[in-house]
Amino acid sequence: MSERSGVPGEGLVKGLAVTLKTMTRRSTTQQYPDVAPELPPRSRGVIALLEENCTVCMLCARECPDWCIYIDSHKEEVAVPGAARPRQRNVLDKFDIDFSLCMYCGICIEVCPFDALYWTPEFEYAEYDIKDLLHDKDHLGEWMATVPPPPAHDPHGDPSKEETTAARKAAAPAARPAPTRPEPGAEQGGGAPS
Repeated sequence: MSERSGVPGEGLVKGLAVTLKTMTRRSTTQQYPDVAPELPPRSRGVIALLEENCTVCMLCARECPDWCIYIDSHKEEVAVPGAARPRQRNVLDKFDIDFSLCMYCGICIEVCPFDALYWTPEFEYAEYDIKDLLHDKDHLGEWMATVPPPPAHDPHGDPSKEETTAARKAAAPAARPAPTRPEPGAEQGGGAPS
């Protein structure tokens, strides 16, 4: 037999003490519709589309675990001066995200190689009908205005690859000695013996 430690009813007294302590504090209710909440920086709300960066590579749609991104496109020929034949480029016709299916995992934003998708802190996009949660490229493009700028680089962290490359390129011409030119009239090796 195991002995129970403590006085009978000790748990009830502890519970009532917590309740009494919270009852005496003033509640801090935010009046949401009237007062906008202060969101943490880089909070995830809705996905925005920068249409001119989209190359219709379809990576976002293929990697989406919910299959909630729908993309249609067509090919267009572009004449390049000096080229033997015209080139083809993909033109985006339809880019829809069904937010009734989306689980906001952010995989589509991470796999986009051309930075066409961004998180925005916009969260007020509720609809009365579930069919209206299918947002097209125009609607997704309107949210680009709410995308926050990227956070500043940590001054104590490693420099970014762009900064490292620029510093390396700037140091390369200074490190190489300038080529010396032979003076006019001086003989160069490899000539006929005199």
